[in-house]
Amino acid sequence: MAYDLDLAERVRGLLAAHPGVSERKMFGGLCFLQWGNMTCGVAGDKLMLRVGPDGYEEALAQPHAAPMDFTGKPMKGMVYALPAGLDTDAALAAWLDRALRFSAGLPRKGG
Repeated sequence: MAYDLDLAERVRGLLAAHPGVSERKMFGGLCFLQWGNMTCGVAGDKLMLRVGPDGYEEALAQPHAAPMDFTGKPMKGMVYALPAGLDTDAALAAWLDRALRFSAGLPRKGG
């Protein structure tokens, strides 16, 4: 699956100020990790976000959110932000903030 290069560049730009961020091709798209933990990614034209089990329902209640069903079954703690909800940098940053807050609480896996 190809991923939206423009969205990936926007995500890259917003995450540049955060320490410990790296990139890896995964899930047929591009994933961003913080301290080795998958935080978010770009799959097709959607933004994948790891919000955790406790943040899952709240994230899904937001406009332009959908369950991440990459395998055909929703993955608890993972959501998609749909393209209509990513049209401004402020909207994109708000989604990324959810994922960064969750990943900040995880044990570091590397550097």
